[in-house]
Amino acid sequence: MTSDLVSPRKSDRKPARELSPEQAAAAAMVAEAKARGLALTGPDGLLKLFTKNVLETALNEEMTEHLGHEKNQAEPERDSTNVRNGTRSKTVISEAAGEVEINVPRDRESTFEPQIVKKRQRRLGDVDEIVLSLYAKGMTTGEISAHFAEIYGASVSKETISRITDKVVAEMNDWANRPLDPVYAAVFIDAIHVKVRDGQVANRPVYAVIGVTVDGCKDVLGLWMGSGGEGAKFWMSVLVDLKNRGVRDVFFLVCDGLKGLPEVVANVWPQTIVQTCIVHLIRNTFRLVARQDWDAVKRDIKPIYTAPSPDAALIALNELEEKCRKKYGAMIRLWRNAWEEFIPFLDYDIEIRRMICSTNAIESLNARYRRAIRARGHFPTEQAAMKCLYLVTRSLDPTGTGRARWTMRWKPVINAFAITFGDRWPGAETY
Repeated sequence: MTSDLVSPRKSDRKPARELSPEQAAAAAMVAEAKARGLALTGPDGLLKLFTKNVLETALNEEMTEHLGHEKNQAEPERDSTNVRNGTRSKTVISEAAGEVEINVPRDRESTFEPQIVKKRQRRLGDVDEIVLSLYAKGMTTGEISAHFAEIYGASVSKETISRITDKVVAEMNDWANRPLDPVYAAVFIDAIHVKVRDGQVANRPVYAVIGVTVDGCKDVLGLWMGSGGEGAKFWMSVLVDLKNRGVRDVFFLVCDGLKGLPEVVANVWPQTIVQTCIVHLIRNTFRLVARQDWDAVKRDIKPIYTAPSPDAALIALNELEEKCRKKYGAMIRLWRNAWEEFIPFLDYDIEIRRMICSTNAIESLNARYRRAIRARGHFPTEQAAMKCLYLVTRSLDPTGTGRARWTMRWKPVINAFAITFGDRWPGAETY
């Protein structure tokens, strides 16, 4: 007697899950490639064959749509006499498959305008994005050309790469002149130096500005190339440019303590509070102190920048002066000279203090800039330098606007700003 518990025969088991049409087509191509001895990747692999087949199929479908009939199926009584007229060979460069030779269909009247691979197009769109990404990371045109030859087996000349990167110049100009929000909770400013070969290699300052909007977004407001060293006079032109682009009010402007900057800011935005970066101030303090005294000075200055009020901070500074006046008089002068720009943040909520006490918001951006600059050494022209820095800025945000959200980090700060600056806070309908 046969047991009911005997496992079913193989033929009685549940059939395997059916493949989707896309999976079935891919499986068929893999099987065909194996049967023909093709590798899946490489110069003559399946990936290149697949790319060729997809592009040619799409081009033939476009030709059918253009002519209104399939190949050799034209209606005898149709109005147009235009028909297919063979193909022409063309090599395009793909990110995944390198150089791919395709056959582009032609029509007798030469009115066919292909879309997936346009006339005179030699690179598929993803190649341009790779070039821009590598350029933003600091690679030179020669290094990018060598990278394509090594990784994809594709020949992309330095001149071609230059033309690709030059395409962003118009985009960069539009970005640099775009309208801005009327109110920013905080603006962080700083300058970095790049080497530009203009007759001879010289350091040129690039002024960068980040704004934090009233909804908690970080926005790179612009980049400006200057000459000589960083100066308050050029910052005046930068701030005027921001005002002309629509910025009518800024609650806090955070800087590294450049001399003459508070007067410049007051001329542009009279109500703006200029806050010196506490981190820069502390860092400069230790440059004036012998290493063996660092621990003692660290303990003595902490009550100053953590004081509950400006009066308490002044008492702590006076106590420090009593201790260190003879040995470190320059350190005391440093704090006295920066005092008016140091104390504003002590009047505000701890959430506001935490976010405006340093220029870390823009220092992280500058670190990205310096990484790209260091890889390049120096730039042949001012435009080449600005193009590289703009591409770094664009790479921070997929939308290409240089804006990144800080919502979680800035929400408590924005709430504190909204209460503290309620009389200047924009109405909900304006942002």
